[in-house]
Amino acid sequence: MNEVLRQEKKFSINLADSVLLRGYLGAVMHGDAHNGAQGYAIRSLYFDTPDDQDFQDKVDGLELRRKIRLRAYSPSAPFAMLEMKQKQGPYQRKRSLRVFRQDAQRLCRGDYQPLLGYEDPFAAECYGVLHCRCYRPKAVVEYRRQAYVAQENHIRITLDSDIRANEAGWDLFQPDLPLYPVLPPSQLVLEVKYNGFLLSYIKDLLNRVERSEVSVSKYGLARSVSLWGRS
Repeated sequence: MNEVLRQEKKFSINLADSVLLRGYLGAVMHGDAHNGAQGYAIRSLYFDTPDDQDFQDKVDGLELRRKIRLRAYSPSAPFAMLEMKQKQGPYQRKRSLRVFRQDAQRLCRGDYQPLLGYEDPFAAECYGVLHCRCYRPKAVVEYRRQAYVAQENHIRITLDSDIRANEAGWDLFQPDLPLYPVLPPSQLVLEVKYNGFLLSYIKDLLNRVERSEVSVSKYGLARSVSLWGRS
């Protein structure tokens, strides 16, 4: 199991300012090794209870809440990452476990039995939560990410674009999974993650562009089509 505990802030930023910000950040921070010219793809399957409790906790702004997801970086990937994110006041605790592709495919179908075959206690914890609270697959979210990192305070800044979702198909590994946009093409999500405090020179770069802090999550955006009236 991998674990990180850090502060995380999200912003809405337009396409023009995101281009400027990429230039600023690229001059002083390291680009993620997977970036490439267009960033890299991320696809996540989110799980929730029958009454969508995790979604509702986010809408209600509860200080203590969680999200459970299965993440892959390619439909042909031999593995996926099972992740649990827990909001704890100003901090986000994220724990993750690599699971084999065949096990991940069973998780996509709501079969959590494979988790009992992993020795990591986190796998048993996830099994208990998913099974006892009757979690089910609810939505797939896919987007492209460009990331920049600084070793100091474990700073990681990401720009996410082309955010799309599907609330009916949950096969994380389906190459041609139909997806619908949840944001206009001109709007991106900027995420700023760090431990302790954000270094002043990076804060100054962020202040050069227009951005609006938001509390919306990609999972929340994905569920907005069917659940917006309830939020």
